Amino acid sequence: MRAGLFILNASISESDMTFQLPFDNSYARLPDRFFVRVAPTPAGSPRLVQLNRALALHMNLDADWLGSADGVAALAGKWIPEGADPIAMAYAGHQFGGFVPQLGDGRAILLGEVIDKDGIRRDIQLKGAGRTPFSRNGDGRAALGPALREYLMSEAMTALGIPTTRALAVVLTGENVRRETLLPGAVFARVASAHIRVGTFQYFAARGDTEGLRLLADYVIARQFKEVAKDGDPYQAFFDEVVGRQADLIAQWMLVGFIHGVMNTDNMSVVGETIDYGPCAFMDAYDPTTVFSSIDRQGRYAYGNQPSIALWNLCRLAETMLPLLSDEQDRAINIANDALDRFQTRFQRSWLDGMRRKLGLLTPDDEDSVLVQDLLNAMVQNQADFTNTFRRLSEEVVDSPAAGTVRDLFVDPKAYDAWAERWRIRLRQEPHDTGTRATAMRAANPAYIPRNHRVEAVIEAAVNRGDFGLFEELLTVLSAPYQDRSSFIQYSDPPKSHERVHQTFCGT
Repeated sequence: MRAGLFILNASISESDMTFQLPFDNSYARLPDRFFVRVAPTPAGSPRLVQLNRALALHMNLDADWLGSADGVAALAGKWIPEGADPIAMAYAGHQFGGFVPQLGDGRAILLGEVIDKDGIRRDIQLKGAGRTPFSRNGDGRAALGPALREYLMSEAMTALGIPTTRALAVVLTGENVRRETLLPGAVFARVASAHIRVGTFQYFAARGDTEGLRLLADYVIARQFKEVAKDGDPYQAFFDEVVGRQADLIAQWMLVGFIHGVMNTDNMSVVGETIDYGPCAFMDAYDPTTVFSSIDRQGRYAYGNQPSIALWNLCRLAETMLPLLSDEQDRAINIANDALDRFQTRFQRSWLDGMRRKLGLLTPDDEDSVLVQDLLNAMVQNQADFTNTFRRLSEEVVDSPAAGTVRDLFVDPKAYDAWAERWRIRLRQEPHDTGTRATAMRAANPAYIPRNHRVEAVIEAAVNRGDFGLFEELLTVLSAPYQDRSSFIQYSDPPKSHERVHQTFCGT
């Protein structure tokens, strides 16, 4: 490892595993200006809503203990378990294009870090755990609805195979929070490979703190980019890797119709995970201009804008890293621009490869991009459901008489017929048999996504009636999104006109 890189402590030994929460808190060993130590505000009467036992076990945590009264109290911030070192992390960020030099964790507290069964370091963060010095005018609490939304969304993305933060638990606090009305309060326990954002780098750059930037870069390289540390120029290699990971991540979002909703730089993880599920949503009818977030009034973060916004955010990261890339500013700018120039190529390749898989094209052809775009154009013109169009193509490729036909999803079925004729000609150029192709397509085209009207029904039942049955059922459906199950077929249906959700809301 290059001299000066931040060296993490060794992994926890087997003898340490007798502790319920085997913490090893590396970020809290950085200088004090990286965070503020702050204890969670004790919850009144915590009650467990959901515990992700499989995730807990993978993280070397005692799931039975976490589900006990003591464990639930720890997850709610009512008491601090031994070995925890709770902190609120400092960061800045561009919010809807405007720079805010200090944001930070205003309602989230990093309880500590553990090492999972794969030897990977994981953060455990409590969202809604109370006020911090970064809270500004907020109460530091979270309502139940946004906590349930983030649990569903993060675990759905996991099952879809998309890098994401994970849901460990939702705990009711036994207290209400005031938003437009009084709502049940909750704490969401989130797990991440790291909570380091583009905005974290911006925080130090805004203060002219080059030493802080270098310490931060060294830390994240040592923690999440170990191969990069061996490179002759690790900072350049790190930035290249961040660009590549973001290009792949955004492509994966686009392939399932996911809309993040608030792609501010403080909501963009440098480790390439989807983070901060606020007013996020999945499209029903395909339209690249789709916006759900109630606070995105200009459509800055519309579905179709996500690749360009990711690149914009990476440009902001590049600005912070110039002092690390070279002592000569012109050379540093050239290094950054070279990496940024590779974003579009990487994104386009990742997206097109994914679209080929969705269409059953297992070998590339130069005209595939035209075939894909023509289908998308027909879909938007005919209000075709994004998820169901591709899932039904997976069935139509084997001419299954039991499957609903794709053309029924189009206002003008002839628009689909004209495209499908070209698609079938293209398929005949493929060397693979129909069964192999259909299997590959089903693995690329989910049958189930967390449709907005279903998520809203879950939240309404839980918040207004204390009924978590719909939440449990939807979570079960989303755990196997590529598997057709007749008992859950209704979850593949798009919303009826009276069920459509037109806006989603931030959980702050």
